[in-house]
Amino acid sequence: MSQKIRNRADILSHGDVKSREIVLDITEKTLQRLDSYQRIKSIMHMEGDILHIGTKSWDLSKKKNVYLLGAGKACNHMAMAVDEVLGDHLTRGIAIVKISEPTDVFRKTEVYVGGHPLPNEEGLRACHKILDIVDNAGPDDLFIVVISGGSSALMSCPIEGLTLQDEIDVTDVMLKSGANIFEINAIRRHISQMNGGMLAKRIEARGSELIGFGISDAVASPATGDIGIPYAKYRGTPMGPDQTTLEEARRVIRDYGVEDRLPKKVVEYLMNVGEEGETPKAFPNNTYFLLNTLPDSCIYAKEVAEEMGLNAMILTSFLEGEAKDVGAIFGSIAREIQTYGNPVQAPCVLLSSGEATTKILDNATITGHGGPGQEETLSFALVAQKAPGSCLLSIDSEGTDGTAPIAGGITDSQSYATSLEKGVDIYASLRGHAAYEALDAIGDTVFTGNTGTNLCDFNVMYVPKLEK
Repeated sequence: MSQKIRNRADILSHGDVKSREIVLDITEKTLQRLDSYQRIKSIMHMEGDILHIGTKSWDLSKKKNVYLLGAGKACNHMAMAVDEVLGDHLTRGIAIVKISEPTDVFRKTEVYVGGHPLPNEEGLRACHKILDIVDNAGPDDLFIVVISGGSSALMSCPIEGLTLQDEIDVTDVMLKSGANIFEINAIRRHISQMNGGMLAKRIEARGSELIGFGISDAVASPATGDIGIPYAKYRGTPMGPDQTTLEEARRVIRDYGVEDRLPKKVVEYLMNVGEEGETPKAFPNNTYFLLNTLPDSCIYAKEVAEEMGLNAMILTSFLEGEAKDVGAIFGSIAREIQTYGNPVQAPCVLLSSGEATTKILDNATITGHGGPGQEETLSFALVAQKAPGSCLLSIDSEGTDGTAPIAGGITDSQSYATSLEKGVDIYASLRGHAAYEALDAIGDTVFTGNTGTNLCDFNVMYVPKLEK
């Protein structure tokens, strides 16, 4: 399997090299274990006309058509695995990805590059093709659907009466409002023909069968167990029942005071629509397999660190909050560990996952590019100068963080000094949400490309023992 972190040599060319190497080794091995291509191939195979997935089997000779549909930031690897296993049994596939790469190889699957975090026209065109397939399907057809985080934007297709621009504006406003992803989705799912289970509802209406592979990036999801056993409690995304409600969408609009910032048509629809506008809450006849959930990244990383002989602790898999504040807190924890040995003795590795956010109320304040992971590590650098040897990596595990073409950042106790030498003003970069430009200038970006997983933020901090 190819290396996930592609600029490893550049990252190790400066700074606290020993600490960086430890953090990178843990991250690399964790991402390898999380790759959905390998996860699907481990439970799915064909024997003649019989499709085996984990503990269940299907006779494809009894199916008229077998379709593959997919969307998400890990969709490349998920769809490739299914396309490869099915071979000539696959009638047609459509996958909507965030980034198409030369290593993506498909036999019968059409690939469209959708927009994320903001929807785009190509994603909308792909959705229309998907809906055309579904609307012409019947009881003898089988849909295999692969979904990971990011599908709400990539698989964007507004309800009648709303436009793509309306969905773009909703997403832009809500991402900068400070709302968490569950709150944002409460709005987006209730104005979509695809999300919030609406795609599955459409497939169900045709009498077709649905098998779903999912990756859950939701904070508070339990860790996965045996991924070959169908997951009865699957929720969310276009192919599963929706746990958000119309009333929650209305509450989010009120709580975050965005009535005047969202498109007027959207607000009027959500505030006035009746029960016909509610999303589906159950699909008892569908079969779902859950490949990974958000806590898995920390669990695997802890195992990797301990295999390396390191003392490792999971701080939390519920991490939320303003990214730059989170980074400063990590720096403070590093100082506490080195000075007083709390909450664990150095040398040690601290792990966390979740979804930090960046609040931007006025686009005029933006002077560059970035994302939560980048702001987190840049802020960490300000405090870490007082914790010698400490190092923090923060990435969006699928390979792109915010508006930048990188997975995230890595900084250590020497990064602030480097920024002064390079003439980089970290404080101004944080104020202007230009973390990417700052990290790039000091050589502290992390580049992966598509990783094959999507479990939101993944953070690894190494704190060495303070030398007397």
